Order: sequence, then C-alpha cells, then structure tokens
Amino acid sequence: MTKLIPMTLVQLALAALLLATSLQTQAAGSKDFGEYQVHWSVLPSTFLAPEVARANNLQRSKGIGIINISIMEEGDNGQLVPVSGQVEGKVANDIQQVKFLAFRRIQEGDAVYFIAEYQYLSGELMTFNVTARPTGHQQDLPVRFAHTLFSD
Repeated sequence: MTKLIPMTLVQLALAALLLATSLQTQAAGSKDFGEYQVHWSVLPSTFLAPEVARANNLQRSKGIGIINISIMEEGDNGQLVPVSGQVEGKVANDIQQVKFLAFRRIQEGDAVYFIAEYQYLSGELMTFNVTARPTGHQQDLPVRFAHTLFSD
C-alpha cells in the first residue's frame, strides 16, 4: 500500500504551476534588481487542493485568483535564497477598476512567500502593480505585469 506524503503549500503551488503551464492558465515570471529578484506566479484558486486552501485560509472558487510573490537574494555562492520583507500591491481590470491586494506572509521551512487573493471574470485582463521590499533594504522593488485567467 502506498503511503501519502502531505505536501506543503509551496510544493502544491509548484505542482499547480506545472499543471497550469501545460494548460496555459497561469502567469509566472521574475524581475532582476541586481542582488535581489522578485518572482511571481498567478493561478486560479481552484488549482489548490481543498485541504491546502483550508489550511491557509484561502477560498477555492471560480473567479478567485491567487498571486504568489517571492523575494530572492543572490547568496555568496550565486544561488538564490528566499528572504523576508514586505509586499503590497494592487490589481486593475481592463476597465481600470482597482483593488488593493492584501498580501499575507507565509513561511514554510526556508521558503518565504507572500500570497493574496483577488477576484476576476473569466477572460478578463488583469494588470498587477506590486512593490516588494526586502527586510533591511531601503529601496522598493516594483514589478508590473498583466495576465488573463480563465475559469475552469
């Protein structure tokens, strides 16, 4: 008999992103700021397993998307290391209705990321303006990107 191994939110989000990539329904990217990088991903909340959504107080529903932001620092060996900080932002739909994003910091082991939920209509172009600031860093790291999600 196979024993099921519980997955962390990070592992499940990565699995969902891999699935989403094949379905072309998510956005992922990064922006380099020298010693720091900001990574982002966007996916429908329905990609999360119900138990993962419950454990992280996230709503699974058509029309609710999840944005995931990570701040990474280049270590001495050149590898990227997640760091803590602050993330804030807003999202606008294609008719410029703006909603502020309520990011929550989540730490699982060495992984640190910031997630927020937002509402969307299937096929609606959403533009994200996010500002990350690593702890102890005085300069904002702004990213802007747009993406369209489709309800499954």
